[in-house]
Amino acid sequence: MGASDFSKLPHIGESLKRKEDYRFLTGAGQYTDDIVLPNMHHAVFVRSPHAHANIRKIDKSAALKAPGVIGILDGDDVAGDKIAGLPCGWLITDTAGQPMKEPPHPILAFGKVRYVGDHVAMVVADTLENAKNAAELVEVDYEPLAAVVDVRDAMKSGAPALHEAAADNHCYKWAIGDKGQVDAAFNGAAHVTQIDLVNNRLAPNPMEPRAAIASYNRAGDDYTLYVANQNPHVERLLMTAFVLGLPEHKVRVIAPDVGGGFGAKIFLYAEDVCLTWASKKLNCAIKWTCDRSEAFLSDAHGRDHVTHAEMALDKDGHFLAFRVHTDANLGAYLSTFSTAVPTILYATLLAGQYKTPQVYVEVDAWFTNTSPVDAYRGAGRPEATYLLERIVSRCAWETGLSQDEIRRRNFITEFPYQTPVALQYDTGDFPACMAQANELAEMASFEQRKAASKAKGLLRGVGYSSYIEACGLAPSNVAGALGARAGLFECGEVRVHPTGSVTVFTGSHSHGQGHETTFAQVVASRLGLDPSQVDIVHGDTGRVPFGMGTYGSRSISVGGAAIMRALDKIEAKAKKIAAHLMETGDADVDFANGEFTVKGTDKKVTFGQVALTAYVPHNYPLDKLEPGLNETAFYDPTNFTFPAGTHICEVEIDPNTGVVRIDRFTAVDDFGTIINPMIVEGQVHGGLVQGIGQALLEHCVYDRETGQLVTGSFMDYAMPRADDVPDFRLGHVTTPCTTNPLGTKGCGEAGAIGSPPAVINAVLDALAPLGVKDLDMPASPSRVWTAIQSAKA
Repeated sequence: MGASDFSKLPHIGESLKRKEDYRFLTGAGQYTDDIVLPNMHHAVFVRSPHAHANIRKIDKSAALKAPGVIGILDGDDVAGDKIAGLPCGWLITDTAGQPMKEPPHPILAFGKVRYVGDHVAMVVADTLENAKNAAELVEVDYEPLAAVVDVRDAMKSGAPALHEAAADNHCYKWAIGDKGQVDAAFNGAAHVTQIDLVNNRLAPNPMEPRAAIASYNRAGDDYTLYVANQNPHVERLLMTAFVLGLPEHKVRVIAPDVGGGFGAKIFLYAEDVCLTWASKKLNCAIKWTCDRSEAFLSDAHGRDHVTHAEMALDKDGHFLAFRVHTDANLGAYLSTFSTAVPTILYATLLAGQYKTPQVYVEVDAWFTNTSPVDAYRGAGRPEATYLLERIVSRCAWETGLSQDEIRRRNFITEFPYQTPVALQYDTGDFPACMAQANELAEMASFEQRKAASKAKGLLRGVGYSSYIEACGLAPSNVAGALGARAGLFECGEVRVHPTGSVTVFTGSHSHGQGHETTFAQVVASRLGLDPSQVDIVHGDTGRVPFGMGTYGSRSISVGGAAIMRALDKIEAKAKKIAAHLMETGDADVDFANGEFTVKGTDKKVTFGQVALTAYVPHNYPLDKLEPGLNETAFYDPTNFTFPAGTHICEVEIDPNTGVVRIDRFTAVDDFGTIINPMIVEGQVHGGLVQGIGQALLEHCVYDRETGQLVTGSFMDYAMPRADDVPDFRLGHVTTPCTTNPLGTKGCGEAGAIGSPPAVINAVLDALAPLGVKDLDMPASPSRVWTAIQSAKA
């Protein structure tokens, strides 16, 4: 079935209410911390108060005598049991053809700590209170060392070295594009625009902090790990094959209801491994739930790039070449996908929506005494879009063109389109997104609104951002050639029950996206059922055959496509059963709206009849078909999907206080086929708020001298609230994806990708009359006010 046929099926494009919301709204959800196991104890981690220090000695004697304590484990125990370090899931090869530097990442620090919050010891006790009290009694003798937290300091000669394996703090130098062709284009350019910017570090802050419960069963010599995680099969694979050396089938990983992830729950964390290892060692189930302060210290952070870029243009404002150098902060250790974010997921998107003939990108990645940096909603795509859309708007201002006109002049209009940075876009309509965004944003009357703001003593500006992202992360063989250490396919199993109802087992994972509704719509549309007859099972390696989880807006385009392939098999077998019942050949059987019919006749049987026959095979071709109706399929995409769109932000600024107010925000997106418009709208709203949060409020700051995290709570780290954002104006252009059977492209990250540059471009447009030409995120009142005063001076 092709995408055009799929989009016309019942339930596709319907805003059905989310099936899962009933249990969430009535308190019937089950998150990891809700689970209580027999003989369950509690873990508390002793964490480093220093950004960089040698560990001289750990004295556990007093803590071991504390009430309720059954064990305290540290780096010596890890070494004694020969537990390996946490692996990095993506190998980057540098420009010299050498593999990246990959220092050990111990689950408990051994000899040295490398960031504030690094794991030093794990205390296990009968109650959480006793574990906390005992952790206070663990005495650690540290030898503090000089720390480095900023990449601009980490690269300096003589900077404090974190790892022996990377004495200069340098992990890799990576590049893509033709440098010679780019340099030649710059030599012949009529105009060159330059920009220097910082993409600020963010803390992910999902609503539910991380949590895990591990138990060991001596009878079967097997383990169960409940964990707030986005991809339980990957968690199990990495932990068993690379760290604990356990047979994979002896570990069951269950990710129950998960309260948000945003990428931060993709990774294999030290706590998950420690609990699993200790559950056998201490012969009890062990629970750990992260508190919010601990999360600020220990969750993988996002972004943190320092970049210089240059765009070459001809005399008519057409882009000739784009040249970029980025220094990326990896933190103290390599996290699961950290190395792919500033390379494969970033540089390959720097062509954007534009037909720039040549692009060259060079990335240097550095270790610092900070929490590891990895994927955060968008993962490389927001960093690419922010850079590109900031410099495109600057090109417009320097050449006297409007922000929309310079984009229109450079838009790609013919597809498929091969970019100079590896990707090939299959389809899109960028001018249509721009046109609809301009209309929804009422740009024709912008000057009147600007004049009205001026009359009130306020500054008004508008900012554009035309983004594109690559979703689905595929195909596996290409990703493997680029360094991926795992496959990037997805699995779907469709189990039809004798009564005609269906259970679907998917390797994707839902942690707020509404998969239990959207996937049910897909299955119901194909089989002629009501979505209430379809249940979705996910997040359990003991029930789902396999899967790669949810990240990169891949669930519907990859996970949904796997389910579609399984449905193809279901339909093919069901047609054979129906043909037998109607005494015809299966080639003469059509299936639509839940009924099998014989072409040219009035013969028909329902899907329910066929399902019952499959399990009660009294009148059944047993010589040709097995009983039952249960099929599994794996799907490995042939290409990425490419959601795209244009966002327009309009702000008012009080020059006396520096306060920025977003007056209106318009987002027009092309997500291909939309299954459930209401769920898509919710995903876009959430992404926009996170992007606006980065642009105006959020900033994860370490003290440059001591390495202490100074934004370690919501008192210091500003999160967006309802009154920080306006009502959003949303629109859609639909060009179905040509490389998957649903025509879908993904929507989960788009809002966070397109919005930050739109906001900052609007702020700079408003401040331009005062002479302000540059401003890094977040555009807080103090930063805006300081920029205004500096311009006046």
